[in-house]
Amino acid sequence: MADVRGDHFSTVSAGYATFRPRYPASLFQALAAVAPVHTLAWDCGCGSGQASVALAEWFGQVHATDVSAAQVQAAQPHARVTYQVAPAQESGLPAGSVALITVAQALHWFDVDAFHAEATRVLMPGGVIAEWSYALMETPAHPAVGQVVNALDADVRAWWPPERRHVDSHYADLAFPFSPVDIGTHHMTVDWTQEQLLGYLATWSAITRVRAGQGHDPLVACAAALAAAWPASDTVRVRWPLTARVGRLARP
Repeated sequence: MADVRGDHFSTVSAGYATFRPRYPASLFQALAAVAPVHTLAWDCGCGSGQASVALAEWFGQVHATDVSAAQVQAAQPHARVTYQVAPAQESGLPAGSVALITVAQALHWFDVDAFHAEATRVLMPGGVIAEWSYALMETPAHPAVGQVVNALDADVRAWWPPERRHVDSHYADLAFPFSPVDIGTHHMTVDWTQEQLLGYLATWSAITRVRAGQGHDPLVACAAALAAAWPASDTVRVRWPLTARVGRLARP
């Protein structure tokens, strides 16, 4: 494929499927409520299919695409989800056929203008597009755990791919040529053990790049720091606020 931007996760696709947090059901309920019909949804940059499978609870068919063949291979199967390896700007879908397009934690890897042109082509009149992201986790009840993760982020910050800056800016510097739609606020919450948290941190693209470029694993020191900071309970509640921008296609 000519465009392989965004394939930062092929080497960690199994961990991505296992340890990335699931998006809240309230998010998909809200998106279904503003979609014009519930026929076809396109989950672009689907990764291992977390959002794709959730969408299938509300839509008759879900077309899920990702540039990474390894991610698609690791994706969760579902009878109403069809997975395809493809760049964001090449959906392979008919014009005017899609009721809802979702992009979960992936827009910053795209050629955004080319993707939005494809989204405009395939959305039906009144169709909805939703692009969301999340940055660093929060642990309000156990701030020492959050401080360890923040220190890890600071340690590897130079190793994040440059596109990651768009997550930190909440996509404010990326074009969005659609009429805004309000779906309220949403966040992800999990109760994780140390092992689960470390598994999630291992999916960071910056960690993968440090391991490949420096020949050492920054999670070794992080694991020791987490063990010292961890409370007596087995699990810690982890929270990620979602930054979502949702819009509607206005077409005569």
